[in-house]
Amino acid sequence: MNHESATAITRRQALGVFGALPLFAAGGKYRIGITTNTRGGWEKDVWLSFREAREVGYRRVETFIHYFTDFMDRPAELKKKVDDIGVSFVTISNGGPMEMHFEDPSKHEKIIEEHLRLVRFIKHFGCTHLKINCGPRRPQGATGEDLKHMADVLEKIGRKSSEEGVKFAPHAHMWSQYENRREVDYILGHTDPKHVWFVLDTGHITMAGIDPVELTRTLGHRIVEFHLKDTKPENKGGAKQRLDRPDMMNDPCFFPLGSGGVDFPAIKAHLDKIGWDGHFTVELDSSPFRPPKESARMSLRYIESVLGLKA
Repeated sequence: MNHESATAITRRQALGVFGALPLFAAGGKYRIGITTNTRGGWEKDVWLSFREAREVGYRRVETFIHYFTDFMDRPAELKKKVDDIGVSFVTISNGGPMEMHFEDPSKHEKIIEEHLRLVRFIKHFGCTHLKINCGPRRPQGATGEDLKHMADVLEKIGRKSSEEGVKFAPHAHMWSQYENRREVDYILGHTDPKHVWFVLDTGHITMAGIDPVELTRTLGHRIVEFHLKDTKPENKGGAKQRLDRPDMMNDPCFFPLGSGGVDFPAIKAHLDKIGWDGHFTVELDSSPFRPPKESARMSLRYIESVLGLKA
């Protein structure tokens, strides 16, 4: 299937499937959270990150499963720890010890088993969607054959996740096998929107050369969560040149909200219009110029003062 037909299918599926869904009240429902594995002080101490996020004013947190491998068979203990801090989970992402080579069909059985285990684990915390990354990018990028295999296994996981009552939502991420518009269009055009959803990361989408405002308008309710990060002003509307993975502590490409590279008010205006209901999750990949707590505070201040939302 060529790029244009994949795009057409993506738009048809993203918009058409929602015709039978009830409209949400004007303004929608925005659940504000923060991903807390921020390099520069939070990445090695998940409990510190949760405590400081709560002190800033966030009540919902998101992080990766590698922090909690010891709790996989003891979810009640983990729930008590986060309850005692005063936060709840947006979701808990895959990664770390899990198999993530979705493009390799020889690994699909293991991938399905591990991701369904994670789906069942996050249900203990009231999570309604599983956000996943698609593993490291191969030197040649994602080939047509890679995308075919990826769509096949993502669809299988999505259908089984739906049976568990959890939405399955791949995250397009720079330097992964699921990065650019061609890949987004293919995966969403070759999977059922009832079973495979989308996490739109405003920073990664921008640096992949895509306008996050346009993609928001195209995908609408197929987006279950936004990861909110900003970029340099010159990248607004989509970076003109692909960026190789930088040193995030010395030359970051992502910043707290308000740097000027992402038009967050335009994104919210469209979401208000369609009555979107989902998660706005601040993500600070690194905080090299100040403690993560202060970067988190800057983004929350922007959300409250510019977007008019409360955590």
